Amino acid sequence: MRLFACAAMGLGISGCAQVPPAEVPPTSATQRHVVVLDIDGTLTPDNPDVFEARPSAAEAVGSLSNKGYKIVYVTTRIPLFQSMLPKWLKENGFPDGSSLHIAQTSEDRADPSDYKARILALYSQKGWHLDYAYGDSSTDFTAYAKAGIPREHVFALKRRDAAVCQDGAYQTCLDGWTDHLPYIEREIPSAR
Repeated sequence: MRLFACAAMGLGISGCAQVPPAEVPPTSATQRHVVVLDIDGTLTPDNPDVFEARPSAAEAVGSLSNKGYKIVYVTTRIPLFQSMLPKWLKENGFPDGSSLHIAQTSEDRADPSDYKARILALYSQKGWHLDYAYGDSSTDFTAYAKAGIPREHVFALKRRDAAVCQDGAYQTCLDGWTDHLPYIEREIPSAR
């Protein structure tokens, strides 16, 4: 598999190096609240569309960041497409100062809900409040429920060409980020 990943470099895909594990930062006097986001299918239109950002996704995440929330990305993306994530987030206008947690092992990728729940438990242990979460898969919603994020603060995004969102505990199924922007502005309070 590693040979295939390195061979992909010839196609302009730099997938040989994994992004190192992110540390869970300590809370501060000015920042204690978290918004959790999956990436593939949530910030992208579908899991295979790793090079494309959903319309208004960066604007929505930026709005949450501007309200004082720590943005935490948790993904089980395969190694072939991991190394491009920090650059992709930056180039697509997602906010700086975010934390990016990417599954490091095949065991983590085999059980996404367990991996994501473990990362979120570390945030809770360090005093962070897990306030809101966004995802596209049932494993996201299972992880968010395990982490104690209230169903009313979890939002599902419909994958490209899907008729409905995947099953899980969430407030609503969103077609995309554009229609959700007014909700973020009106309904999600400042974390400051």
